[in-house]
Amino acid sequence: MISSEYMKNEKTRVRFAPSPTGMLHVGNARTALYNWLFARHTGGDFLLRIEDTDVDRSEERHETQLMEDLRWLGLEWDEGPGVEGPHAPYKQSERLGIYREHTERLLKEGKAYRCFCTNEELEAERARATAEHRAQVYSGKCRTIDAEKSAERAALGEPFAVRLRIPDHPLRFHDWVRGDVEFASETVSDPILVRSGSGKTGGIPVYNYVVTVDDALMEITHVIRGDDHLSNTPKQVAIYEAFGWKTPEFAHLSTILGSDRERLSKRHGAISIASFREMGILPEALVNYLALLGWGAEGGTRETFMQDELTREFKLERVTASPAVFDWAKLHWLNRHYMKLAELSRLAELAWLCFEKARLLPAWAGASAEILGWFEALIALFLPALDQLDELPGKAEFIFRFDAEAARGDAENAAILATEIAVKVLRAFANRVSGTTDSVSAEQFKAWMNEVKAETGAKGKDLFHPVRIALTGAHSGPEFDKLIPVIEAGSRLDLPVHVLSVRERVERFLHSQ
Repeated sequence: MISSEYMKNEKTRVRFAPSPTGMLHVGNARTALYNWLFARHTGGDFLLRIEDTDVDRSEERHETQLMEDLRWLGLEWDEGPGVEGPHAPYKQSERLGIYREHTERLLKEGKAYRCFCTNEELEAERARATAEHRAQVYSGKCRTIDAEKSAERAALGEPFAVRLRIPDHPLRFHDWVRGDVEFASETVSDPILVRSGSGKTGGIPVYNYVVTVDDALMEITHVIRGDDHLSNTPKQVAIYEAFGWKTPEFAHLSTILGSDRERLSKRHGAISIASFREMGILPEALVNYLALLGWGAEGGTRETFMQDELTREFKLERVTASPAVFDWAKLHWLNRHYMKLAELSRLAELAWLCFEKARLLPAWAGASAEILGWFEALIALFLPALDQLDELPGKAEFIFRFDAEAARGDAENAAILATEIAVKVLRAFANRVSGTTDSVSAEQFKAWMNEVKAETGAKGKDLFHPVRIALTGAHSGPEFDKLIPVIEAGSRLDLPVHVLSVRERVERFLHSQ
């Protein structure tokens, strides 16, 4: 068992620290989920920290959206924006004074130094290194500047960056996914802590610096993040050592790939959590799927987990270093599973807005109980054919807008309707429909079809396909015993678009010849 001392001696504290520069996407959402599950499994705390020091790209709307997305996924935080705790503030832009104090401390103790190299000088160094086939690491030319002389130059307004003095020993850390990791100090160079600027401590602090200071001051015990941060870790370990802080445990999660085994991106389809929400992927399905992207429960055979079950099962030791491939078919399989488990009333509320925008249904707030009940029946009718809820309006289009001419114009339909048996079936069925003004029940419809079968000798596809085309515009679709009640009940409701009854559909279809 790895690093069990953390469980024995101190409370687990993890964090999710996104930058509000765009939408929350699959990779970051999985990172947030793994942090949340680890905290809940170990009885620890899950912190949310906003890394907004990139002023030019950070936007408040993205910050608001990512918090909405986390809540939608059920990932509530114990400390962070809106849930203030003892380590506030939880936005980096509000912690700049803290970083300045710590920069002063490093400069005073000689563990960091001012670098007065210009961009041109640094670029020339990199060019020489490339020409000589050497690693592009900083030469350390400003390391030897006397501290007093350095302070004088800064006081005169000469711009400078602040660099950390990397110690002359290997930088080691433990990774729960990759085991023990070591970087030679000469490969790390002296990293910049604060970008070039003037004043006492230079300009804006860089990511590797502020994230380390924040993690230490917020008492983070485990840093769980994507493997794109693996190369940052030795620099952060060096910062921990410079301050004399305890280094946390690390877990660098594998990359998520698309079906072409390239890094998942927009070209592979929806990758933002908001887009999955709009598509009608249920949060429990997405959480279940994200958990399986790089993790598996003991035994390895089970694939469906509610969130509380994931909490009980989740262990970092079960996270794999192999890249995970995003599989839409598997996500859809899970979504179908959870849609079947969901209450119809919940699915109705989630799907309603699409129909309301299309002016097929009234506003949700003003809908009668009768309309709500009917819509739930409509959802139940099409649910077996749905991968995601946003497919429902297309599947149910013929309920609201029956286009008889388009039905006849379809090539496959036309081939069916041109047969002699289809003509007989439709004539016999129409005679029965025209003979009643009452609402048609599923039982009445079944009786008619038996009569038509006896009268025409048609059976199977020859019997049902012509009638289905006349009622729905297609030769395949939901079962008649469930479809007929939905059509008839809808025809009696006061909806923005009148739903044609069975009789009205047959009449319109016959008149479209």
